[in-house]
Amino acid sequence: MLFGHRCLVACTILLMQAGPLMALESDRQQPLEVHADATEGTLGDGKAILRGNVEIRQGTLLVQADVAEVEKMEGKVRKVILTGQPVLLQQEIEEQGLVTAKARRIEYEVASGIITLTGAADVVHPQYQIRGETLIYDMNLQHFQGNGGDGNGRIRIQLDPEVVPDISEEGQVDNPAAEESTQ
Repeated sequence: MLFGHRCLVACTILLMQAGPLMALESDRQQPLEVHADATEGTLGDGKAILRGNVEIRQGTLLVQADVAEVEKMEGKVRKVILTGQPVLLQQEIEEQGLVTAKARRIEYEVASGIITLTGAADVVHPQYQIRGETLIYDMNLQHFQGNGGDGNGRIRIQLDPEVVPDISEEGQVDNPAAEESTQ
């Protein structure tokens, strides 16, 4: 079943490298660790399933799910489905920090590059957070689409400012760079 595990992890790594985000290069050089309470399936075309306390680690990549299914067709991974309460995916992104995604179900269609997060979907990036009942990300177009959530059927997006100035106790903006240029 090691082959099925490798397919699952390869797809999960692709999932976390969506769009302009690039996983740490060193992650791919790290050992791959896959743990689950049980596994079943086929090494050839068909489904491989990991069940119970599924945990996948490789470098900074961490995947936690209750169940992970990998579908293969003609020797290639076609789809990865992760389910849990919630599924957790997180990984350090080059020069940006930690990206975390949570949802009750995460589905990755390999051929189309479409990732669908369903059920209290939440993606936290160092520069933004997006939350909804369903979030769909097209890796090819680098395009998010979503709906529902936030308790009132609306999507929630929070964009963090690019630069946050330090404010002193007196309410003045502290800018060490400006002080250095005047000295």
